[in-house]
Amino acid sequence: MGIKVYKPTSPGRRGMTGLTFDEVTTTEPERGLLAPMRKRGGRNAYGRVTVRHRGGGHKRLYRLIDFKRDKTGVPARVASIEYDPNRSARIALLVYADGEKRYIIAPLGLRVGDEVLSGSKADVRLGNALPLENMPLGTQVHNIELYPGRGGQMVRAAGTSAQVMAKEGKYVSLRLPSGEVRLFQKECMATIGQVGNVEHGNVKLGKAGRKRWMGRRPVVRGSAMSPRDHPHGGGEGRTPIGMPGPKTPWGQPTLGKKTRRNKSTDKYIVRRRGARRR
Repeated sequence: MGIKVYKPTSPGRRGMTGLTFDEVTTTEPERGLLAPMRKRGGRNAYGRVTVRHRGGGHKRLYRLIDFKRDKTGVPARVASIEYDPNRSARIALLVYADGEKRYIIAPLGLRVGDEVLSGSKADVRLGNALPLENMPLGTQVHNIELYPGRGGQMVRAAGTSAQVMAKEGKYVSLRLPSGEVRLFQKECMATIGQVGNVEHGNVKLGKAGRKRWMGRRPVVRGSAMSPRDHPHGGGEGRTPIGMPGPKTPWGQPTLGKKTRRNKSTDKYIVRRRGARRR
């Protein structure tokens, strides 16, 4: 795994970098684990744009990922490490002892031929999935369940990992990649190790077209718009926004304004992300 630098044969190539894909072992996905993906261009069921700057992009097929790791007690062998166009991480194809095949998020260091296991009796070893209560303090984990049986929802992006900090009663506290320390139920499943493809964040796209291939449309600054289209718009030349704080196109505060409203889960947050360490 590494970064390759392109020769500056054109303005778009100058400064462009990409991944070497050294860890990928096959280019053909498992056909039985593919599903169609329909593009919606950021529109909801009524045809209205609810997520801006989406549309276009290359055609993709969805890879069915086993986030639950609920096939417990059955050993599986890693058959291949593959590229997934729908996520920043690599995925690993597991072939279980009974012949079933499933995809999982590939942790850093997992190789073809390795054996993995899930369940409360699994060893604390790379790629194994087990309840948080069975993990020693200091263990790096990913693909963490928020609620038992729901499947991994947190720490799934490339290069990320959480760390088991403490155990108290029916909860286990984890330090998340953002720095937040949060309580999880001890029955929640997680996978041992750090998510692979750690160089993902160092890639420079180099040109706008490469972003369009990913289905991302151009973003226009509010200060470049008219006052009819954005609160920051208008004025002669380059002018300040002229208001107490930056706003969204709909006049709501943004850029640092806290938007969290789910007070029911505040009790699970031990330390918020960005909190000053003493």
